[in-house]
Amino acid sequence: MAPRARHRSTLVLLVRHGETPTTGRVLPGRAPGLHLSERGREQAEHVARRLDGVAVDALYTSPLERTRETAAPVEARTGREAVVEPGLLECDFGEWTGEELSRLSRLKAWQTVQRAPSAFRFPGGESFPEMQSRTVAAVDRLRAAHEGGTVVCFSHADPIKAVLAHALGTHLDLFQRIVVSPCSVSAVAWAPGQSPSVLTVNSTDEPLAGLRTP
Repeated sequence: MAPRARHRSTLVLLVRHGETPTTGRVLPGRAPGLHLSERGREQAEHVARRLDGVAVDALYTSPLERTRETAAPVEARTGREAVVEPGLLECDFGEWTGEELSRLSRLKAWQTVQRAPSAFRFPGGESFPEMQSRTVAAVDRLRAAHEGGTVVCFSHADPIKAVLAHALGTHLDLFQRIVVSPCSVSAVAWAPGQSPSVLTVNSTDEPLAGLRTP
């Protein structure tokens, strides 16, 4: 295959994993053993169909089961193996891992999580700035490795929102305003010498072959 022209934009598709039995109820974090629900598996198949016609150069996934399972139908349809990328891992929620969201939402610290996340560190875990720095660095590394191509990254809601905030030039304290639903796709393009262009956010339905890079 001839090398891609260097002047072409690099397209990164950020895919949140599908639904699990705890979606919307629990903060699962990095705890192992959480798998997609039946609905989540259906969503993963739908994402794979939406990618038909997209010239995918590489697949990368967070190490957790729910992201790897979301990537599996895309692997089958594209014939490409998803490479585990630790930089796409969920935020480390530390002592909050596995807690019910209904309980956490009653804590005073939850208001900081929602309104000033740049000032918050999860007890015994990661801070939001650390998470953003890690995930942005990972995406930068992956897009540089596939310049002019299309890269699909399977990750989690907060890491994806943090990357989108960075691409939009939005302060991290506002990143909670971005919605990233289960198995949604957000797309960012990088043209040589230019700032990133956010092409779509939280897309859940339309075919992705119609995306146009700048």
